[in-house]
Amino acid sequence: MPIRILTAADVEQALTMPLAIAAMRAAFTQLTSGRADLPARARITLPGGIALFMPAHLQDTRDLVVKAVSVIDSNARRGLPAILGAVLVLDPETGAARALIDGRTLTAIRTGAGVGLATDLLARGDSRSVAVFGSGAQARSNLAGVLAVRAIRRVRVFSPHPTHAETLVAELRIAHPRLDVARAAVAEEAVAEADIVLTATSSAVPLFDGRAVRPGTHVSAIGAHTAATRELDEQVVRAAYRVIDAYASQPEAGDLVLADVAPDAELGEVVTGARPGRTSPEQITLFKSVGLAVQDAAAAGAVLREAERVGLGTLVPFG
Repeated sequence: MPIRILTAADVEQALTMPLAIAAMRAAFTQLTSGRADLPARARITLPGGIALFMPAHLQDTRDLVVKAVSVIDSNARRGLPAILGAVLVLDPETGAARALIDGRTLTAIRTGAGVGLATDLLARGDSRSVAVFGSGAQARSNLAGVLAVRAIRRVRVFSPHPTHAETLVAELRIAHPRLDVARAAVAEEAVAEADIVLTATSSAVPLFDGRAVRPGTHVSAIGAHTAATRELDEQVVRAAYRVIDAYASQPEAGDLVLADVAPDAELGEVVTGARPGRTSPEQITLFKSVGLAVQDAAAAGAVLREAERVGLGTLVPFG
């Protein structure tokens, strides 16, 4: 039986942002409705970092995957990304391996799609301005998710690395010539002018004074993923209507843990209508995500179905 190998380029071609957002809607619906199997992630400490192993099964869409991710900070000296990964797709009926997919690209797109879904549910419909914190692949993907659901006109990029921020600004100006894009020199100024704030950094401490966030702003925070790290301070977290990717993620959501608050809802509850989204134009809303394997399962399933439809990837004899 052959297995389909799908590279980063294959994933980018197959998984458009609208398709990815639809996949995230299905994933969070199944999770909240009790139709997803999501075992705890396994963690192995390595000499230079960590390896994580995350299985998931979505019962309705029949997506069964295992994602393996490594985080090795010293990879930069080797000319490699610090984060590498692969997603193995299995047939839930036979257990046969169906595909091996580049995990780094898949993770970036599915996380951005989760942000896009949350933005569609929680941001004001008239949102036009975005502040982006971070200048890496995830910042790019998160912004792509927002651009897919809101008619954005203005983007300000803030990064502690000005050259990285300028690179992202230049890319965005080419890709989106109608957008007003610039680097923000001061974090609070970027926030004060934004309808939507996106944080996708490796910072362990708050990126800006939360009092600068205007009423009616939506914030999506996806960078911090341990109980001891956060991108947001307690002022904005406590002021916001807080939606987390899943209640089970709360112990890893340092933005909430360090502010000593609980989430008001999980995203699937808002998707299904079990809990409200935004309730007023003045409300500050927050989406906090640490990432879930059900997102990988839904995204991988969508990639594989599209790849099979158009003939992407390489088929290799296996088993």
